[in-house]
Amino acid sequence: MNTVSERSVSLFSLTPGGQQIARRLRQALSALSMHCYCAEKYLQAGFLPFDGNLKQTVAQRFHCDHALIFIGACGIAVRMIAPLLKDKFTDPGVLVIDEQGQFVISLLSGHIGGANELARQVADSLGAQPVISTATDVNQTCAFDLLAQQLNAASEQLHAATKTVNQLLVSGHTVGLYIDPWLEATLGFDIRQFDIRGLTLVTEHDVARYALSALIDVSMQVMRPDWPIPSFQLIPRRLVAGIGCRKNVSSVQLLTLFQQQLQRLNIHPLAVAAIGSIDLKCDEPALQHLAQQYQVPFKLFSAAELSSCSAQFPQSEFVQQTVGVGCVSQPAAWLLSDGCLLGETLRQQGITLTYGVMKSCYMS
Repeated sequence: MNTVSERSVSLFSLTPGGQQIARRLRQALSALSMHCYCAEKYLQAGFLPFDGNLKQTVAQRFHCDHALIFIGACGIAVRMIAPLLKDKFTDPGVLVIDEQGQFVISLLSGHIGGANELARQVADSLGAQPVISTATDVNQTCAFDLLAQQLNAASEQLHAATKTVNQLLVSGHTVGLYIDPWLEATLGFDIRQFDIRGLTLVTEHDVARYALSALIDVSMQVMRPDWPIPSFQLIPRRLVAGIGCRKNVSSVQLLTLFQQQLQRLNIHPLAVAAIGSIDLKCDEPALQHLAQQYQVPFKLFSAAELSSCSAQFPQSEFVQQTVGVGCVSQPAAWLLSDGCLLGETLRQQGITLTYGVMKSCYMS
C-alpha cells in the first residue's frame, strides 16, 4: 500500500494566515513532496505563485498530485475542484484546513485517494482535529476499496463491489470474508494484519451456515467455488514472472505462452504484479509489449545480480556466453519473489518463463 510519505502534495494558501500553517506543515511533514502555492502579492521564500490564478493552478495540479490541501474555506475548495471531479477511484485526495489550524477536513477521496490517512497525519502535526465523514470510518468498519488498496488487490467489479459491500457494512448486514487456503499455505498470508473490522471470517463450509448478505473472496485463482450468495473476488497482485528470450522473439508468441501458463496454473491475469529479465533485454519489444498488456513494471537485473542465485538452476553454456550468466528466467523470478517460485519453468519457441509469488503486498 502506498504511504503518505511517498506522495506528492500541492498546498494552496489563500491568506497570510494560511501561509503560517503552510510553513508549519512543510517543516513537520518534510518527508512529503510538498509544493506550496499562494497569490503573487503574498509571495515569499518557499512559496510558488499561482500559475495565472488559483482556479488554473488547481486544475493543473489536480491530475498531477496524489493530494491537494487548501488552507481556507471549504466553499472555495469545493468551487475549485467541482469541474474536475471524475470518481472516487481516480480523483486525488483533497483536504481543507481552517486558517487557525484547528480542523483538518477530509473532503474528497478518503479511501483510495488517501485523504483520510493524510488528514490524520496533518492533524497530528498541527495538534488539530481530523474531520472524517466517510460512512465506514464513522461506523467503525472496514471498506472494500480500502481493503483492496491495503492488499494491493484487483477486482473485476471494483466499483460495484465497493458500493454494495460498503453499504451492507454500514447498514449492519453480515459480510463474510473468505481467504483462499492456498494463499495461507503458500505465502503464509495473514489477513489479520489488514483492516477487516466488521467482516466475518469464514471457511468454505461455513458460508452456507452463516446468514451472510455477501462474501469477499480473496484469491489469486480463476476457478472459484459456486458461492450461494453474492460474492466479490479480491485478487492480490502477487504473481511475478522471470523471462528469458531470444532476440526479436514474437510478441504474439510470448503473450500466448504467458497466458497459457497462467491458465495451467489457474492464476487470474489480474494477479500479475511484475515481469523481469536481464538488463540486456531492456529494449526487447516483446517484453515491453507484455508489460504494457498487463500494465505492470518491467524489472531489469544485471548479470551479476542474476548470478547471485543462478547456481541452483540448470545452466546453458550458450546463454552464459551470450549474456554473462547461465540462465535468466529462474533467477529473475527468484529475485522478484524472494525465492518463492511457482510451477515448472516453461521452455518453448526460444522463450523461458518462470513464475514466482511475492509473500508481501509490494515488491521490496
